[in-house]
Amino acid sequence: MMDFRPGLVEYIRAQARPVEKFSHQERLYHLTRQIGAGQVYDDDIVFAAAWMHDIGVFIGHRPESLAELEKWDLIAYAERTVPGILLVHGFPGEKIPAVMEVIRHHQPAGKPSTMEGVLVRDADILEQLGAAGILRTVCKVGRDTRFRVFPDALEALQRSADTLPGQLRLPASQALAANRLRILNLFLEEARHEGCFHRG
Repeated sequence: MMDFRPGLVEYIRAQARPVEKFSHQERLYHLTRQIGAGQVYDDDIVFAAAWMHDIGVFIGHRPESLAELEKWDLIAYAERTVPGILLVHGFPGEKIPAVMEVIRHHQPAGKPSTMEGVLVRDADILEQLGAAGILRTVCKVGRDTRFRVFPDALEALQRSADTLPGQLRLPASQALAANRLRILNLFLEEARHEGCFHRG
């Protein structure tokens, strides 16, 4: 059987724009391996979902118009495009519905019903905390409709710190979150002290 993994990685490497978006997928998959230790799950499904879940946020895949972007449904886009991409790269067709189920529920509001879904969702939440969460959010200032100025990004990070840790499902995820939350809270405290939350 064709090894689909290298092809999917190279596909995302070519499609991930801005280029820093590529690193998220790699970290996300690594996190699923960490928090999935001792769990029973299909790693093919987790790998495919981790690498393909954000296809709809890349430039060239998402709309250019700000008005359209504000209404953009990245999950619907993934449902239209990911199955074909997986098949082209030799992913087992019978596992595609399970991959799509993981992608549908990977965001914090999602309610995954499979271990694969829980792993990807927990890992994606962890990616919104700590140094990774800070870098991923702040780099969007000025180029994302949600983050026009620094206070927008800081307020989003504060919401993440306040709401996301309690949504993690696995004990291993909660353990990893503790240090990430400490780092994020220290950053937010200093940003507030330095006046970065001020909108002028």
